[in-house]
Formats: sequence, C-alpha cells, structure tokens
Amino acid sequence: MRADCTQCCAIQQEIFSGKLSGVRPLAAQEAIVWRTRCRSNYWEPCVLSGDDTAHYAFPDNVGFAVNLPHRDSFSPDAAWDTGQDTGLEFCEGAPRFAVEVRSKNDYGPAAEQEIAAKRADYFACGTQVVWDVDLLSADVIKSYKASDPEQAVIFRRGEIADAEPAVPGWQMAVIDLFE
Repeated sequence: MRADCTQCCAIQQEIFSGKLSGVRPLAAQEAIVWRTRCRSNYWEPCVLSGDDTAHYAFPDNVGFAVNLPHRDSFSPDAAWDTGQDTGLEFCEGAPRFAVEVRSKNDYGPAAEQEIAAKRADYFACGTQVVWDVDLLSADVIKSYKASDPEQAVIFRRGEIADAEPAVPGWQMAVIDLFE
C-alpha cells in the first residue's frame, strides 16, 4: 500500500517511493530556523526588503507536498519559503531553501548517493538552495544552488554562510550551529 501525506503529520517523516521514511532532527536545525525567522513567532510572516510576499522559516516536522514519480513529500530539517501557515496540513510545493542535517546513518557511498538524489529531487521541484550540513566535517555546510547543482559552495567554522538567491541578504555564522 502506498503511503500518503495524511499518514506522516504526527512525526517528522517523508514519503519516498511510496514508503514512510523517518527523518532525524538535530540541534543544528533549530539554530538555522532561529536565525532565519524575523519575528518572535515562527509563523509570523517576514517581508523581505523590496518584496511584498510573506516568507516563513519552518522548523522540522513541516511537510512539503510535491509531485514526483517516486516522491510525494519532503520534510527538511529547516526550510524557508513563501506562503501561509497551513496548520497541520502539508505546504504545497518544495521550499525555496531547504536544510538537511546529517545524522550517524548519513555517511558512506550509499548515503552520499541518497543525499545527492534527494538534492536533485529538491531542485526538480523548484528549490533554489539546499544546504547539506555535516557537523563532523571541516566543510560544515555544503550549499548547493539550482543554477549549479553539482558544485557546492563550502562554509566552514569562522565563516558566514548565506542562502542566496533563495533568501536574499540573509546570513548566519557557521559557528552558531555548534552553540
């Protein structure tokens, strides 16, 4: 039986190839969400300079419904997107900026292939920037852009990361992921 979006709202999961897949939250995702939000409430909209569209920083446990042959949703560890609070419903479409934080099972050749395939899925659905966050690596953040999906921009401790062009003008200190 193929899983659908109504089955994975209670816990953070994604639907991939018709099956529910657990997603691992880490403390780093909270740091990213806290630094991408503009106000005291996650769900209050933030209007970027020169842009009349409301934008939201989403924590983990928020699903984004997509329509790929093998994937019905994403549930990134953190995300930034336009739109509105959907309550317990999935957001429609992929976020503009998605963050995936690695856990202990996200290492090795097979995991690298899965991560690259998921990143390709994000870009196929319209995501502009995907961060691959690896707290165990010197290359803490690998930032991939839809305009050049195979070439990562690397951000290390002591540097300031950005999510251009998805989140214009936003920056965050990499060291904040460790505090």
